[in-house]
Amino acid sequence: MQDRVPLHVIHLDQDDPRKCTARKMRSKGLVSLHESPSSAPRRGFLLDPKSTTILGPEDRALIGLGGSIVVLDCSWKMIDESLHKIRRMTRLEGRALPSLLAANPVSWGRIGRLSSAEALGASLAILGRYAEASIILEPFKFGHQFLELNEEPLEAYAAADSRDHIAELEKEFFE
Repeated sequence: MQDRVPLHVIHLDQDDPRKCTARKMRSKGLVSLHESPSSAPRRGFLLDPKSTTILGPEDRALIGLGGSIVVLDCSWKMIDESLHKIRRMTRLEGRALPSLLAANPVSWGRIGRLSSAEALGASLAILGRYAEASIILEPFKFGHQFLELNEEPLEAYAAADSRDHIAELEKEFFE
């Protein structure tokens, strides 16, 4: 098994640069940033809130073989249009995250409205890589709060034995 999961951001430059978690992660050497979807990795998962497949334990094998986690950094107002473009240009497998509460200042307390940093941190935690999740979130004032706010669901999701189990847990926590 490799040491760290390759993390990538497809950055469409649609948000306020001062609030952009992707740029900050890149400046800290935590992610590779791509301005074009065609330069994104070919093997891995695209975090896609519109996907019908939840990121789960079944995905650990590809990650263990060097598969990447890719997040799309775009405006929530343009998510449908942006995802359509990305899906056409990459072969990454779409994965949705189970419900979690945002801790970032723009969407604090909203279910599923995660920043790029929160989405990557959540993905790593769900895949059982909590130390890596902490590293990704450490540069952000809200990073530790995100992990605290979602501690119980993240631990439960990471311990789940299947996507179906995660879906059941999600209902318990958020319905």
